[in-house]
Amino acid sequence: MDNFTFYNPVKIVFGKNTIPQLENLMPKTSKVMLLYGGGSIKNNGVYDKVAAALKNHDLIEFGGIEPNPLYETCMKAVAEIKKEKVDFLLAVGGGSVLDATKFIAAAAEYKGDDPWEILLSFGEKVESSMSLGAVLTLPATGSEMNPNSVISRKATSEKLFFGHPSVYPEFSILDPETTYSLPERQVANGIVDAFVHVMEQYMTYPVGASLQDRFAEGIIQTLVEEAPKVRNNPKDYDSRANIMWSATLALNGLIACGVPEDWSTHMIGHELTAFYGIDHAQSLAVVLPALWRNRKDEKNAKLLQFGQRVWSLNGENKDACVDDAIAKTAEFFESVGVKTKLADYGIDKQEAAEKIRDRFKQRGSVFGEHGNISPNVVYNIIMDCQ
Repeated sequence: MDNFTFYNPVKIVFGKNTIPQLENLMPKTSKVMLLYGGGSIKNNGVYDKVAAALKNHDLIEFGGIEPNPLYETCMKAVAEIKKEKVDFLLAVGGGSVLDATKFIAAAAEYKGDDPWEILLSFGEKVESSMSLGAVLTLPATGSEMNPNSVISRKATSEKLFFGHPSVYPEFSILDPETTYSLPERQVANGIVDAFVHVMEQYMTYPVGASLQDRFAEGIIQTLVEEAPKVRNNPKDYDSRANIMWSATLALNGLIACGVPEDWSTHMIGHELTAFYGIDHAQSLAVVLPALWRNRKDEKNAKLLQFGQRVWSLNGENKDACVDDAIAKTAEFFESVGVKTKLADYGIDKQEAAEKIRDRFKQRGSVFGEHGNISPNVVYNIIMDCQ
């Protein structure tokens, strides 16, 4: 096991009817900006509960944050914050709203000339951020319990990420009942997103981190077991709760302790979203199986372990076990309703492979746990996305 430092300051308030606790979680004298997405929180009752909990606070709203939050939209919020002298941000929604709020929190206090530098530097230029909290309504990204954010820029068709300890939420409220009304597509995307988050930290090479491996496998097994239950009964509270908590644990830093990480699936997927506008989880479902096939030799030991422990495959024929593990993963994505081929989204793989290879060449980007997934390797991976 590699050396590690684990730090996570987020207070999680989990369970039914927990939104009223906002009243005591929020600073009493703060001027609060409530940030949300397309307005679904006004249809499912979440907005009313939040407003009731904050009736004694000075509250302003900022809605319209996109599923892939735009830099341009975030900067409008920053301008409003400065105009209204807001001092606390409350994100109510899914990972996109949380990610946007984190960037807004950092950009509002940024001392440089161009807040886009926050993303270009992956967060290294962040010195401080506004305080923020969250009410989660869509389990997927783990943003409710981590210091990461992903932002797109419409003007340049880019999608970049940053991380900084100052954008950890002070608290996050997770009420599984808020997810009952989610469309099937969003539920499916959330399950795939959480699944791939685990894999970016697990599917590398063995370093003797037995407990982290078991944590990771447990999260995956839970997602696999609970996914069909939620599809069959959207108001199955226990399944909703297990999926919500799994998505949080998938990316709160715990399973990353002492292990190598990959993240190349995400880097490639971000570019598919930036160029073609497909959902984040859809891009991951397309890239992951192809990347595993391409890196099969390097990831062989963990793929074999994954096949045996998660999919209960017989590992006597190791090559067959590895191939079956990859195939079963793609089948699982398909089973929850997320397609796994570029052709399913009307994307020409040759065009996509060339665009993304060239962009990574321009940036000098190299990915993977061994640092050997070059732009030309990315090209080959995308060409295998079928």
